[in-house]
Amino acid sequence: MLYRNIFKPVLFRMDPEKAHHLVIGGLGAGVRIPGTLAAMQSMYGITSTPDMTTELFGITFPGPVGLAAGLDKNAQAVAGLSASGFGFMEVGTVTPKPQPGNEQPRLFRLPSDRALINRMGFNNEGAWAMADRLRHLVDHPIPIAVNIGKNKVTPNEEAAEDYKACISELYTYADFFVVNISSPNTPDLRNLQHGNELKELLAEVMQEMNAQAQNHGTSKSVLVKIAPDVSDAELEYMVETIRQSGAAGIIATNTTLSRDGLTHNHAGETGGLSGRPLTERSTEIISRVYRQTEGKLPIIGCGGIFSSEDAYDKIKAGSSLVEIYTSFIYEGPQITRRLHNGIRELMQRDGFAHISEAVGIAHR
Repeated sequence: MLYRNIFKPVLFRMDPEKAHHLVIGGLGAGVRIPGTLAAMQSMYGITSTPDMTTELFGITFPGPVGLAAGLDKNAQAVAGLSASGFGFMEVGTVTPKPQPGNEQPRLFRLPSDRALINRMGFNNEGAWAMADRLRHLVDHPIPIAVNIGKNKVTPNEEAAEDYKACISELYTYADFFVVNISSPNTPDLRNLQHGNELKELLAEVMQEMNAQAQNHGTSKSVLVKIAPDVSDAELEYMVETIRQSGAAGIIATNTTLSRDGLTHNHAGETGGLSGRPLTERSTEIISRVYRQTEGKLPIIGCGGIFSSEDAYDKIKAGSSLVEIYTSFIYEGPQITRRLHNGIRELMQRDGFAHISEAVGIAHR
């Protein structure tokens, strides 16, 4: 209620990107005040229980609801967001070198559609700055994934070097990595999802991961984030290539270029659309990936999750974990606990003793 009645009306009168920076900056600075983290945990945190704890990639996830990449691009607010009820979170997308991103304005709210459109363009401070922040992170209560991308000026034929550079710089601090080849806001990036480009990129990424594992004595996983705007044939090829590469899983999905059914006057803005309009399409992609891999390649479901039913539908379709972004903007931090508890109630209603029993149940 505090967010909905006080903070949201103020933030939604501001330019979306300025509001974003205010929130992330406030979270980053606020946790330095004694008692702040404990207060946030009390208001928004979840109680981890054995039936909602998931073991994946050699990592323990205390809850199934995570934060998608894009909110904390530079790992500025990890401590505060970790105390906001998430079971894990992504930071990034980060690139090897700092870059300003696309021209402003580049972030738009569509309240009547419960959606956002962004064309940020991987604006971030670079891999070194993120590594420095994560190096000084005192508290690390939930798994942290680092979402990595390429710099805008890097041609696709050299993209692998950017991904490898991010892995090398951040390997020590990530619990796992997410290869972002599906953002629509970096020119030609989505071409890396197709043909030999995907196969060659993932071969280079896995080679770097293996080299880092040998150097550090610890093995970590890579997931690949895919777009919803693909044909059946393209999806089948992507999933098979990802499976053969040795990647540990798939995140489905990134934002969409579709504008079907939108009513808001920002519908014509270019960029990736997230939120409610993506709900059904992302669940459909999850279902297809699960069927193709026979449930053997873990999926993190992302796209249009506003209710526990939305999240549970993705779990039943094949997601082992889920992520939110847009609903966090619209609903505030109280949504994480609501989703977590709601998923648990739905799971228990259906007679499951552990959340993993519900994964892919729609196919059985």
